[in-house]
Amino acid sequence: MPEEAGLKARWRQGLLDLPRSVKRLALVGSDLVLLSLALWGSISLRYGIYYVPDDWNVVLLMAAAPVITVAVFWWSGLYRLVTRYISYRGTIQIFAGVALSVLVWALLVFMSGQLGVPRSSILLYGFVAAGLIALSRQAAGLVLKSAGISYPVFSAEQDKKQVIIYGAGQMGVQLLQSLRSARDRQAIGFVDLSPSLWGQYVGGVKVYRPEKLEHLIRRGGVREVLLALPGSQRRERRQILQDLERLPVEVKVLPAYEDFASGRVGVADLRPVDVGELLGREPVQPSLELLERNTKNKSILVTGAGGSIGSELVRQILKQSPKRVVLFDLSEVALYEIEMEVRERLDALPLDAPMIDIVAVLGSVLDQSLVTETIKAYGVETIYHAAAYKHVPIVEHNPIAGLNNNVFGAAVIADCARQYNVERVVFISTDKAVRPTNIMGASKRLAELVLQAHAADGSKTVFTMVRFGNVLDSSGSVVRRFRKQIQNGGPVTVTHKDIERFFMSIPEAAELVIQAGAMAKGGEVFVLHMGEPVKIEALARLMIHLSGLEVRDEQTPKGDIAIVYTGLRPGEKLYEELLIGANTTGTEHPRIWQSGEPFLSPADLAHELDVLRAAMAARDTQTIQALLLRTVEGYQPRSDGAPVVTSAVEPAWSNATRTLH
Repeated sequence: MPEEAGLKARWRQGLLDLPRSVKRLALVGSDLVLLSLALWGSISLRYGIYYVPDDWNVVLLMAAAPVITVAVFWWSGLYRLVTRYISYRGTIQIFAGVALSVLVWALLVFMSGQLGVPRSSILLYGFVAAGLIALSRQAAGLVLKSAGISYPVFSAEQDKKQVIIYGAGQMGVQLLQSLRSARDRQAIGFVDLSPSLWGQYVGGVKVYRPEKLEHLIRRGGVREVLLALPGSQRRERRQILQDLERLPVEVKVLPAYEDFASGRVGVADLRPVDVGELLGREPVQPSLELLERNTKNKSILVTGAGGSIGSELVRQILKQSPKRVVLFDLSEVALYEIEMEVRERLDALPLDAPMIDIVAVLGSVLDQSLVTETIKAYGVETIYHAAAYKHVPIVEHNPIAGLNNNVFGAAVIADCARQYNVERVVFISTDKAVRPTNIMGASKRLAELVLQAHAADGSKTVFTMVRFGNVLDSSGSVVRRFRKQIQNGGPVTVTHKDIERFFMSIPEAAELVIQAGAMAKGGEVFVLHMGEPVKIEALARLMIHLSGLEVRDEQTPKGDIAIVYTGLRPGEKLYEELLIGANTTGTEHPRIWQSGEPFLSPADLAHELDVLRAAMAARDTQTIQALLLRTVEGYQPRSDGAPVVTSAVEPAWSNATRTLH
């Protein structure tokens, strides 16, 4: 049955992909056949017999009727309508065309003086012909799409916001219907990538080629472009958005069609452009086996469960039918929100769905007794450790708190997991851990060393790390800050004109983290493929333009939003890296690399952690700085964006390391 459905789908798609000229010829041929049958049937009904004309003049006269009707259809523009989206107005056009053609043919019959064509059959022909043609159009529409769509009468009130719908497919048609119901916008045209639709009318609205878009915007006073393309056209969506970025319009999009359970879309679903739709990549189909390997029927602990990454990990894990998910967070508000969201998701599942136990634990990962109790009480088998202080400037000004939470929090999780034989610990790291210039990055690299040391010490627990760059729209992200600044009228603040960052969507990052963790054997540092880095200034300009505003600068002094450069913050890099060394190999997933990196021996690391703990207790920042310089490879602290001369102490890892494969 699936093969049969697939064949039908491919057959329908093949029909849709035919050149427009071929489709028109097919319609003309079909209409000629149906009109001829209508005429012959009408005369046969009149005579009550199987009618066969015996005069060639009558034959020619009868042949003229369908030809005249088809000619009237062509003249009236009926063949320019898109069959699968024909509305009731198209049906009215069919009846009007038939009526006009019957009038012309009747005059021809009367003027010819032929008696072989009964006068009463002329009117009967009109009714039968109109009915057959209208039914044929509806039948064709049902073949090419799942259901017909009807439209209210189009109103062209001048006080409505003038808009263009980009995409004349099913989503665009449904959006047009919703616009007409809402009555606050007027669609002056469709724009579509398909040449077969150019110049045609969909629901009474003309379809234009993309090259006409700028002309339409300026001529029609268009203030909004509404993007209505399915998720399968992700690459096209991104290219269109990049093209629209230079035009003086606000862009709103409909979410991917598959996001709607009902399959219907409307005005209420329109939203501003998510910058992730421009910076995101083509999706790679995840491996279900990898996603399920350490989640399905498992008891899972997610630390930092209320954060951006932690909460998305929870959402992705729930899809894999775990036995239990333990939500662990220090923030009461964040913990409450993720617990409520999870319970609402579970309540919406079918009654026969597997039961998933949800536990919310409020507390710090530094509380070893609480972590121990949680692991023992709930039989935790897999831990995703996402709890961390991550904001570079804050941690830079609060180094002891940052190191304590990030380093010793990871140490507590690792110690407890090992003591109680947790199967796997996946540590969420960052690109800022590579040759760090700030305390946050150094603390994350030191936490990586903690897990690497446990892995090298013969632990039954599999310890692994996953490293990636910025995630779009996470808490405190530049995207959120820019959006708020634009809403407030600017200015938009960028630290440096040349600063670049890697970006990835939160769902993609969480999905890849789960798959990377499933591949681990122990001690690996997995690195997610982040794509090409993005200039933050270009991101700011993009977000301003897609909000329908102009950047105010020397070229456009009357623009709406200015961009102000504030200078690099303490500890901030111009460019981020993902790899420390060159010892990098691929994995079974095309977007996950495995990096073999140096680490400290368990004994050396234990000594350094003791020194760090004592220095933190004494608030001895000089000792802390010296320890980071000798333990964290490539650490070069910066102050206000300027390099600082580092200590000449030989890093301990250069002599006491080995690489895990």
